Order: sequence, then C-alpha cells, then structure tokens
Amino acid sequence: MRILLHASAFNSLTQRLAVELAYQGHQISVSLDLGGGPRGETELREAVHRHSPELIVAPMLTSRIPEDVWSRHTCLIVHPGPPGDRGPSALDWALAEGRRAWGVTVLQAVAEMDAGPVWAAEPFDIPEHAEAGGIAKSDLYRNELADAASVAVQRAVERFASRRFVPGPAAQGGAARPYFRQELRAIDWTGERTDAVARKLRTADSSPGVLDTLGGRAYYLYGGQPDDELRGVPGTLLATRDGAVCRATLDGAVWLTALRPRREQGGPATAKAPAATVLATAGLLRGVPEIGAPLRPHHKRQTWATIQYEEHGAAGLLRFSFPGGAMSTADCRRLLAAYRYARSRPTRVLVLGAHRDVFSHGIHLGAIEAAPDPARESWANINAMDDLVEAILTTRDKLTVAALGGNAAAGGLMLALAADEVWVRAGAVLNPHYRLMGLHGSEFWTYTLPRRVGQEQARRLTTEALPIGPERALDLGLVDRVLDCTPERLAEHVAELAQGLALDARLPRRMAAKRGALRRAEGRRPLAWYRSEELALMHRNFYGPDDSYHALRRAFLHKTRPDSTPQRLHRIPA
Repeated sequence: MRILLHASAFNSLTQRLAVELAYQGHQISVSLDLGGGPRGETELREAVHRHSPELIVAPMLTSRIPEDVWSRHTCLIVHPGPPGDRGPSALDWALAEGRRAWGVTVLQAVAEMDAGPVWAAEPFDIPEHAEAGGIAKSDLYRNELADAASVAVQRAVERFASRRFVPGPAAQGGAARPYFRQELRAIDWTGERTDAVARKLRTADSSPGVLDTLGGRAYYLYGGQPDDELRGVPGTLLATRDGAVCRATLDGAVWLTALRPRREQGGPATAKAPAATVLATAGLLRGVPEIGAPLRPHHKRQTWATIQYEEHGAAGLLRFSFPGGAMSTADCRRLLAAYRYARSRPTRVLVLGAHRDVFSHGIHLGAIEAAPDPARESWANINAMDDLVEAILTTRDKLTVAALGGNAAAGGLMLALAADEVWVRAGAVLNPHYRLMGLHGSEFWTYTLPRRVGQEQARRLTTEALPIGPERALDLGLVDRVLDCTPERLAEHVAELAQGLALDARLPRRMAAKRGALRRAEGRRPLAWYRSEELALMHRNFYGPDDSYHALRRAFLHKTRPDSTPQRLHRIPA
C-alpha cells in the first residue's frame, strides 16, 4: 500500500514507523510540515499529488491538516494519549500528574483537533523508577510510547487495508487541555522538595526545558536526576560531575545535565550544551568542586553518574548513558578510562551500553558549538572517539558486545560496530551515516562497516543517509541479535545473555579466532592506516574552505527547517 507519512519533523518516531512499514512491504514516502501554515499545507498538497497515497499517517504533527486534504483522503493522526485525551501537551500532562498508565490513539483527522473517529489505541505503562522524579519525557517517548505507537499504527494500517473496518466514534473526553506553558514548569528552589523539582525537569526533557534564572541570566534547564548524598542551601550550585551541575533543593539536590541560554531580543539563536560548560563560561562555577563517581563493580550506587560498571559472574557490563546520546571530548575520555578499568577485570565478556534509551549519536555538537573554537573542539572530540574505538577494536582477551537499548547514529553507531557482537532492542532506529552533517566520518568505520556488510552496501548506507530498523540491520549483518524485550527489562536481559556467553564452552575457540583475524587484518592493512585516512578527510571537514559542516551543525542545533522535504525522503526503501 502507498502510505504518506506527514510530520513536523523526521524525528525518532517518524523514522521508526517509516522503516517498520517499509520493511513490511508498504511504499513509504515522507513529507515535512515545514512549520505549519501555508508552507506546510503546500508541501503536503504537493506530496499528495506526487505520491498519490492510499493512506496518510501523521506520526508527529503540531499543526492541522487542511480540509481539502483530509476530506478527500483518509488521514490518521497519532496522538500521544489514550482515547478521549485531547490537546498539544498530552505527555507533559501525564507525567506532571504522575500517571502510571497512559496510551496512544490513532484517530482520523477532522475539522476539530483530536476529535475524529478512533482507528486504533494501545495502552502502555509509565515506569516508576526507584529514584525520585520518575522517567524523563524524551526517554518515555522513544521507548514505551514508541512501542505502543508502532503497535497501534500497524493495527490501524491493517484495518484500513481490509476495507471492512469501521472506526469507532471519537471518545468523549471533554475540552482539549491547553499547551503546557512555562508558568506550570516554574521551580521554587527554596520551597519545593527534590521529587517535585525532578519531576518538573524530567517533564520538560528534552523540550522545551524549564526556564529559570542563574546569575541574573535566563536559561532553559534540562536533567533532573536526584542525588542521594549532596545537600546545601536551596538553589545553590553544589558540585559538577561528567559535565553536569548539581543544584540544591529544599531537601536534597538534583543534577542539571544541560542548559540553553534564553535567546535575547535581537540576539543570535542559542543551543543546548553541557551545563558545566555553559555555567563555567558565564563565570558561575568558581569554587564549585568536581565530585567524581568511582566505578565499583559490586556497589549499588544511587547517586547519578553517566558511566557505571557492574559484574554478573564472568560478564562485565560497562553501562553508559550520555544525555541525548551526545559524547563530548571529556565524555569519550572518561568512557575510555572506564573501559580500560573494565578490561582489567577478571571477566570473559565485556558489554558496553546496556541502557534502556539512546546508545550514542557520536560527537557532541552542542559542546562543539559552545566552544571558543568549534573546529578545534571538533578535532579533539573526534580524536577522543577514535581513541575509544581503537581500544575496543584491539581488545584481545575478552569478547566484547555492544548492547543498544535504543537509537544510535553516525559515530555512535560506528562505536558499536567496534565490538565483536552488536545487539539491539527491537524498535530502535539506526542511522549508519554522517553525510547530513557534512562529514566523512571516522571511528574506523571504513574498516568495521565493510567488514560487516561489504563495500557496496557500506557505500549505500553512508550515501543514502536513511534510517534502518533492527530487522533489516540483522538481514544485512550490521547487527548480530535483536532483543525482544521491554525497555525496563533490557539491562537484566542483556546481563543474562552475557553470562550465557561467558559460560559457553566455545568461547576459548572464538577468542583464538578473534586474535587470529585481528592479526591477519593488521597484516593486510594496519588499523592506524584507516584512522589516518579518515582523520585527514575529517580535518578538511573541520578546517577546510568548505563551511558545510559548521553551517549544518548550527542548522541542526537551532532546529532550522529545510525549504522543502529532502529528496531522499520521497521514498523509504524496504
């Protein structure tokens, strides 16, 4: 069936539905709303004329579909709330109210927003994490909500294709709830407890953030991970760790992982960057100590850290979670030090990742943009990534596994390919390319990607610049295992599989074969050659006369909309 996906952005949910429906054999095209209004309506009309869709699905849309389109074509809207819920901030309201169960509804577009006939609905549970503040909105959106949306959309598509299904009437839920404005997010640092502060921050992650003031300047705050040890005068800055800043609440403290200065009237657009970087630049961290979180294999830590290490029998799990999947120079160096520590432990299998959300998206574009010299910081960041990847590639005494609980892209996905095995949770979206950022890419991808999929397929994946799903990645040999488990059970499931690998009687033979393959590969062409060739091109990207990387980075960070839907999205391959 010919299906047109119409969305305000080609975000993670739109990508997931595109690759899943295409893999099932549907002809999938995408049109972007381009900010709503006449431009978005024109773009949609042109896409309808170009693709002649039998069905239009809107996975993430912030404006109305024009009447001349929905009156002639069946248009299904994916609403991030259960039947009867209406309004533009459904997930924000659910988290702010502490809901434990929520849902996704696929309904037909009509004149009134969120009021059309229901084609499918799927409930999901909102995890109640042990720490205060609950789950972050972006994490929930990419995982439990996306899983439910996938089920609901596929059910709605099947019902539409049957030509027999009659959608149910719109559920009655009263008036639509309003947009969740900043007044509702405001934090009283001297009067609110940690759980309330954390909930407000996590409800605003990763958009729009919580507007607040520090040092007389307005910032949007992101994060909200509670600390179980630090205390201080409410509102004061207590410590830094891993690029984050800890701020005291009435009865505890929370970590702010990122900040974005509010754009001043007439001033340039601003971008999100690590909180410690932003506040240090503003001179607000004088006297604030850096407090690390040492790795302890058998210590159940409660306080927040981006990197943690656990051991399960003969399997080590080096778990890391960087906000938004972006890895700064300092993040890469910390993870390399942690990897070297984990490699020194008496284990047989070493797993990287094993976190329920994003694995990695590569170098930290926000930290680069905030640096005094973005080109120099880009160069430092990519070399730090390469150091980490090289350490994994040259590990001879352990079987290494990259466990992707969520999405991975560009250098973050190439980081995973350095491992001996790559496992990915069903529903994740993989983007094995750099081209959209004007980069050649490094992380030894010219060695690891062809090794897995062949030269021609590697060329296609990196030049077409399109997402792929886990099933297609498994078909291509890009990954070795698809994990069919819930986001909440990912770490436990990975630990069980890793322990099984560590006890496998065939492991010594596998390790001998691994060492032999590495020796042969080094004999044909040393790893240093791949790194040198890749970095020569990356240096040109960063410092050369072609400014496309720097322009594309700024456009990405400032969410600049394209003039039209990119040609590459006109057809998503199966």
